[in-house]
Amino acid sequence: MELLKQKIREVGVVVSDEVIKLDAILNHAVDPVLTTEMGREFARLYREQRVTKVLTIESSGIPIAFAAAQELGVPMVFARRKKTLNTDVETYCERVPSFTKGFVTDIMVGKEFLNETDRVVLIDDFIANGDAARGLIRIIRRSGAELLGLGIAVEKSFQAGGRTIRESGVRVESLVRISSLAGGRIEFE
Repeated sequence: MELLKQKIREVGVVVSDEVIKLDAILNHAVDPVLTTEMGREFARLYREQRVTKVLTIESSGIPIAFAAAQELGVPMVFARRKKTLNTDVETYCERVPSFTKGFVTDIMVGKEFLNETDRVVLIDDFIANGDAARGLIRIIRRSGAELLGLGIAVEKSFQAGGRTIRESGVRVESLVRISSLAGGRIEFE
């Protein structure tokens, strides 16, 4: 997706050979035009699959997943990372490490929001090692829902997440694939 590549070139800050900050468009501020276009592209990629729900994880995946769900005309559900006083008692829960946060967290989806009649597309902002995506995939499978595929805004293809999930038989559609951040340079596939 050329618009996303252009924005990454404009605002991306390479922190290390493994980390890029995209706070200005994905992780702290949201570019509404770009986010809407990403949602349209994911909807185009999955429209023929008869999607009934879009699933993501809080927080940075929410705007993109919302845009995709709106374009598809289906509900969006997001996995919570923290249990609160009003968290559903009946939840699907998985423990996953976070590459960028550097710690393990629980992710939860209320059982009332995901069931065996659902046809789900999983949307997220980044994939690095794929741990969060694998946790959500386990939740989808435990619910009995059908996983149609995974939509990722930015795949760091020099890390194993996207590749290993594809190898497990899951469809993965990435809007942009970054092949390297070495030497502070952003290289796209």
